[in-house]
Amino acid sequence: MRGVSPVADYELTSEVMLASWTKIETVTEDGRKVEAQVPIIVSASRSTDIPAFYADWFVKRLEKGYVKWLNPFNGVPLYVSFAKTRLIVFWTKNPRPMLEKTPGKDETPLDVVERLGLNYYFQFTLNDYDAENIEPNVPPVETRIGTFVELAKRIGASRHGNDRVVWRFDPLLLTDSLTPMVLLDRIERIGDRIVPHTPRLVFSFIDIQAYAKIARNLERAGIRAREFERDEMLEMAAGIARLVKGWGISAGTCGETDDLPGIEHNRCVDDRLMVKCFSDDEVLMKFIGAERVEPSLFDHAPVWEEPGKPKKDSGQRAACGCIQSKDIGEYNTCPHLCHYCYANTSNATAIANWKQHLARPDADNITGK
Repeated sequence: MRGVSPVADYELTSEVMLASWTKIETVTEDGRKVEAQVPIIVSASRSTDIPAFYADWFVKRLEKGYVKWLNPFNGVPLYVSFAKTRLIVFWTKNPRPMLEKTPGKDETPLDVVERLGLNYYFQFTLNDYDAENIEPNVPPVETRIGTFVELAKRIGASRHGNDRVVWRFDPLLLTDSLTPMVLLDRIERIGDRIVPHTPRLVFSFIDIQAYAKIARNLERAGIRAREFERDEMLEMAAGIARLVKGWGISAGTCGETDDLPGIEHNRCVDDRLMVKCFSDDEVLMKFIGAERVEPSLFDHAPVWEEPGKPKKDSGQRAACGCIQSKDIGEYNTCPHLCHYCYANTSNATAIANWKQHLARPDADNITGK
């Protein structure tokens, strides 16, 4: 054990190579013994914005060593232990709370993550839908640009810092006034400010017809959004490919089946990025299946090559390139209330769950249940 970290040192055995998470017995704060999953990679989170709204709760759970997660389909609790966690992938539209000290404490949440010896990187969604009020509770775009740069500089003091804040403009959607040209202009204005601090732009095209709740929420908000036609996708992709080439970064789509010229298929939970940024973590490298190359006379550490076959996350859509991780967020808990949200069924439910969390911020479950 390293200090007070819940991340235990342990023998490198074949168990880290299993396709599904192994389980251990852990003890809850009220003294009960429960079975818990022990993921190597934690996603925080596709389902809600943990950095924006639950940063203090999250690092408290890290220090306690486990979290209780509720199955969204049947409500059955599942316990997740951080005993073997080596990497956290943060997903957020506003990581500002991760950079600010909790009242009465000398550390920021990000300081705690680092003190516990955990690797991490950020998927930072930085859109510009301010004029349309499509993301009603995110800070203004200028504020978020400032936060993006500050976060990247904060991480940039460490190895591969600028590779660890990935920019997302996601999802792309169209209205009568939001055309591909307008979106490209907004992407360019943001990119001109942040590209020295990010390796990549990730985007997707909104799916409205496949999700009744998205169509319903957009209509309720009075937003006449629509999906992209094929020619509009190609126009958008060509414009993004031109921009990223000029900036010297790469671009990838998230969960899209179409092959688009100049655009890759992204892995948001990305073993390639892990090899580049965290190759000194042998446990993580062995888990993702990286190939070890013995160091030369001039190297001081082992060299790892990208896995030949990614450990794909079977719980995601077929077009998703992410490798296996355990998401600890829950649906209907994000107060951003973005009108295109895939994760909130209704604003009222999300706000009710947020208030329940505020009433019990020290609970082992994100909603306090």
